[in-house]
Amino acid sequence: MQRATADLAIAVAQFAPNADAERNRAEIDRLTELAVARGAKLVVFPEYSSYFTPEPGEDWLAAAEPLDGAFTAHLAALADRFDVHLVAGLIERLSGDDGTRVGNTVVAVAPVTGIVARYRKLHLYDAFGQQESAWVAPGAIEAPEIFEARGLRFGLQTCYDARFPEVTRRIVDAGADVVCMPAEWVRGPLKEAHWRVLTTARALENTVYVAAADHAPPVGAGNSMIVDPMGVELVTIGETTDVAVTWVSRERIDAVRRVNPALALRRFDVTPR
Repeated sequence: MQRATADLAIAVAQFAPNADAERNRAEIDRLTELAVARGAKLVVFPEYSSYFTPEPGEDWLAAAEPLDGAFTAHLAALADRFDVHLVAGLIERLSGDDGTRVGNTVVAVAPVTGIVARYRKLHLYDAFGQQESAWVAPGAIEAPEIFEARGLRFGLQTCYDARFPEVTRRIVDAGADVVCMPAEWVRGPLKEAHWRVLTTARALENTVYVAAADHAPPVGAGNSMIVDPMGVELVTIGETTDVAVTWVSRERIDAVRRVNPALALRRFDVTPR
């Protein structure tokens, strides 16, 4: 990792969340401290970092928290302590729901400010033999929430959304330079290949950085990574619990877009259905 013209160090943190919420928070604490020690000013954690079991069920309803609950309060205190932005997924208790489903939600937390952006997963994992929608409500189609950190703009999306290019395109149209993508990418035949190809494609076609943080095995595929606007895989974590740090820059984005002005040349907009 050579720091030449780069101006912001960001990290992806990979671990395997489980049903022990206190243990999950302790692991987030440890990995945040490690990422900051390595220079990171923004850390992306996986989807369902607050609580996870391989099969959703009644326990997810019990584990759900409001957006301003204990999990996000813990993230806010951690952000203040280390002067770092944190992005992580949680199981959200939905105030307007009938109590039978939860939200698969990602929050971005800034020092002092607290929550600066949130995203509720749009495309639920009703594929490969799974049925996430049985217990999780899809997010409403809303304008992407963008937050800024040290001169760069960040957007949020989640896991299975990577298979739908228009999700990332809308985020980039809203002004994002970096897309943070917490995930719980379930292992299976060809799934690691899909993860790599789709994450790289979302960065390459939009000429942005993508910071994708997955669960560590045995349930998740691992391979958390940060990909640059030219599709270069800057850092990767294999199957271990760890953090990977790299530097991102406005100069790199601008340089790539001078060579490949794909966003300027496109002839179609994205419209919801």
